[in-house]
Amino acid sequence: MAQEIEIKLKISDANALKRSLKRLGARLVGKGKGCVHEWNVIFDSSDGRLAKHGQLLRIRTETPQAKGGNAQPVQRTLLTFKRLLGDANATSVSTGAEESQRHKVREELELEVAGAVTLTKIFEGLGLHGWFRYEKYRTTFRLPASSNWSKGLLIEWDETPVGAFLELEGPPPAIDRAAQELGFSTKDYIVKNYLTLYVEECRRRGREPRDMVFEVAKSRPRK
Repeated sequence: MAQEIEIKLKISDANALKRSLKRLGARLVGKGKGCVHEWNVIFDSSDGRLAKHGQLLRIRTETPQAKGGNAQPVQRTLLTFKRLLGDANATSVSTGAEESQRHKVREELELEVAGAVTLTKIFEGLGLHGWFRYEKYRTTFRLPASSNWSKGLLIEWDETPVGAFLELEGPPPAIDRAAQELGFSTKDYIVKNYLTLYVEECRRRGREPRDMVFEVAKSRPRK
């Protein structure tokens, strides 16, 4: 399995972040090279067997946001399976490299599938159900090839119902340097997933956790 190494950073000053990205020469990547809406459904058994073992099974549907014109955006559906490295019951993981211990590290399998509807029916037939749904808008950047240190690094700006976050994914040294270049330090690193961040936000607001979705009347967040 491939390894996913990442951190999240809470965005408190969007304008300052834009300036930093511009200074570093960050360029948009991905289909349409712009914002993509992500609709995510996490599946598990009725007894939560996958979650208990630190595993995640997810169907994600990506829809590029139109930039004008009448062209219909081409959706993409991804099936993702993640698990902790080593002991599946461990509460923390490490690649074994000292520099990686402050990052979130997991094994990951991902493939593109034809669509979510049939796959959902298959999962349900196997006794799995979609128990948590969340959406976000993601814009992905890479730094120029001239920045040799950033090879393999993805910079992903997420607008979520619980705030804006930056995800840095790639080699640990590149993550650390990018965070520093963008005005963050290691004390800003977040290794929690969006489900945990959402539940914590609901507790702060005294709300019952449901699905992490935008309010119907709320338009897409603008950067």
